[in-house]
Amino acid sequence: MSPAESPTTNRDVAFAAVNAAFGSLGRICMALDGQFRIRHASERVEALLGPGAAGRISGAPVETVLGAELFGPEGPLRQALLAGERREGWRAYLQCERGPRLLSVTAAPLLHDPHGVCDPSAVYLVILRPADDETPDVCAPVAGFGVMCRSQAMTRVFRLIETLQHSESTVLVTGESGTGKEVMARIIHAHSPRRNGPFVAVNAAALPAELLESELFGHVRGAFTGAIRDRTGRFESAEGGTLFLDEIGDLPLAVQVKLLRVLQEHTYERVGDDAVRRTNARIIAATHRDLRRAVAAGTFREDLYYRLRVFPVELPPLRARREDIEPIARVLLGRVGARTARALRFSPDALRVLLSHDWPGNVRELENALEYAATVCKGQTLQPEDLPPELGAGAPPRDPVAAPLAPSATTAAFLAAAAGHRADAHDERATLQATLDAHRWSRADTAKALGLSRSTLWRRMRALGLLDASAPAHESAAGDAPAPSAL
Repeated sequence: MSPAESPTTNRDVAFAAVNAAFGSLGRICMALDGQFRIRHASERVEALLGPGAAGRISGAPVETVLGAELFGPEGPLRQALLAGERREGWRAYLQCERGPRLLSVTAAPLLHDPHGVCDPSAVYLVILRPADDETPDVCAPVAGFGVMCRSQAMTRVFRLIETLQHSESTVLVTGESGTGKEVMARIIHAHSPRRNGPFVAVNAAALPAELLESELFGHVRGAFTGAIRDRTGRFESAEGGTLFLDEIGDLPLAVQVKLLRVLQEHTYERVGDDAVRRTNARIIAATHRDLRRAVAAGTFREDLYYRLRVFPVELPPLRARREDIEPIARVLLGRVGARTARALRFSPDALRVLLSHDWPGNVRELENALEYAATVCKGQTLQPEDLPPELGAGAPPRDPVAAPLAPSATTAAFLAAAAGHRADAHDERATLQATLDAHRWSRADTAKALGLSRSTLWRRMRALGLLDASAPAHESAAGDAPAPSAL
């Protein structure tokens, strides 16, 4: 074999070809050995680290370049590679000539070709990409508020908030749990004349009545057992700013009386004290309860209700503003990814699952679901199977008013057959075709009737040869429209 045909020369040529291929896509390629030392680095790294950097870092431990957080002995990428697993879209900072540069990192065990072209000492492959190459969110924040919003329902809320920017009126924020009532209260405070004052939050449901009174108004030494010193209350702490009273519907009646006095006279007394104190704290209250019903039931004072409801703001549930689900999910996923140094994205099917869910827990439930998915997901792209099981893998949203329907005999027969409880594919095909006929071959309506996602229905139709069947001329085109998109 001539020197020009030596294995080393062939390997160099092969690596140069790989570098050129990845370089044309704006990627940096590194090959690591079994001790996680850099065996090869593409010349494109010199654009970030300066001339000659590819040679300088050759032989160096990869953690000295990309940090020990990911590639140190206990780093998640090192552990994944040792386990023979691939990881995509993690984030790392590269210390460049012009300062740190955020990179997206993909790492995988290197599969060697049978012809021995690859360097046998190269065990792992690392691909780097500037994170600022990623596509930014297409949804802009609402002007002046910095909140992602596309729906008309939330746009109306923010228009209402705009009218409060020069007011110090008492505000009552209502909405289901998880809709972001405290977030809205903070926005109101930040865009009010009191923006430079403190924002003090108290959860009325978190403390018993005797402690809540002391928490709000403070107490003096000896007022009760355990009161060994004077204590400042939240009203005093919120002086010149905003006091946010969350879960106001759970306020005990005895405390309601004292709060009413504060709203009417702007005065209060510490527990165990006769001295009258004045307060100018602005009150923003919030509740998920129906206060009108509470008034009717005698558990909430009517006069206090009207004192609090000077300026009512009702936050719609997430299911009533589905256009906001995608932009909110992208923002939340970005936050989750930032905490774990990962650059995650949604697959189209995963987005469809998110858009089709009811979200009874609203934004809080959405954030928890994404925390779960980010933990389960092994790659860079979230798939439907990474989402929590209760999301139903794209099951259509339930009607919160309608009562749940028991499955029909036709539906039950199909589900049993599809699950493998009946081996007769002919029966399954006949059942599915009958359901399609009953719903005028609308896949959306058929999927809803069967309790399936449209993707699952499509797969069963393909497996049973029903995709090629001629749908009736009256097939509903509107019924097969894609799930709502936030784009």
